Amino acid sequence: MAKVTVVGAGFVGSTTALRILQRGLADVCLIDVVEGLPQGLALDLNQSAPIERFEVACTGTNDYRDTAGSHLAIITAGFPRGPGMSRMDLLAKNAAVVTDVTKKLAEHSPGAVIIVVTNPLDEMTYLTAEVSGFPKSRVMGMAGVLDSARLAAFIAAELGVSPLAVEAMTLGSHGEQMVPLARQATVDGKPLTELVSPETLDKLYKRTQNAGAEIVGLLKKGSAYYAPSSAAAKMANAILGDTKEVMPVSAWTSGEYGVSDTYLGVPARLGRRGVEEIVTLDLEPAELDQLRAAAAAIKARCEDLGSL
Repeated sequence: MAKVTVVGAGFVGSTTALRILQRGLADVCLIDVVEGLPQGLALDLNQSAPIERFEVACTGTNDYRDTAGSHLAIITAGFPRGPGMSRMDLLAKNAAVVTDVTKKLAEHSPGAVIIVVTNPLDEMTYLTAEVSGFPKSRVMGMAGVLDSARLAAFIAAELGVSPLAVEAMTLGSHGEQMVPLARQATVDGKPLTELVSPETLDKLYKRTQNAGAEIVGLLKKGSAYYAPSSAAAKMANAILGDTKEVMPVSAWTSGEYGVSDTYLGVPARLGRRGVEEIVTLDLEPAELDQLRAAAAAIKARCEDLGSL
């Protein structure tokens, strides 16, 4: 049976553990620095198994030795955004957390694939790859799957259709430099650009870019976790199941889209080895310019990590 370690037993981590268990993907090791928290949550999760009908199990721990031999690790640990905070406000605080977590994961599970969920996403993914020393293909960030789902949900609500009828994809950075792909957005197979005005398109894109902040502002305390955990579980399914499914993730670029040596939201084929291929789409010149601008901004912020 495959083994997944989820680092961080907060709302995102515990909900991610739940989704992986309910899918029957793997046994889960839920780890957190707070004594008793992951143990209690693991007990609660396991007691739902007879009702939810899954046979995999969850272990809660504060000891990284219990994470040994994980096939996949999902890092959700870190400080959440508060109202008025940007993802970049979290850079210094979460860099220390992610560095410590990554060292311990790499020591006990040197063959694992790592998905980073902690914000600021692209920068924390880069840091995880540097600290772990893993091949870049085995470290990726969860961003595009979430942003694409948010855009699809907003399109469905705007048009009054089922969210299952909508296809959408976003690339680029997680947040303000998200790059929505107009030609990839369809409703029942019809191009979105034929169904709404340019003004509505712009409104949908802007709301998606600020979707996380909108939720933070409404909650007052804490941030989104239902949709982020669904996105992480979708990626976990592709990796553990070796499905070769293509989805947008923060992946290491090596010349694709004219971008090299940086983590960037791009379409990637996921399998047991992690990112097995970056898929090159035919982008409009304006989309390509936005993507490259996002990559340049991410690279500059990653360079700032060295001064922390």
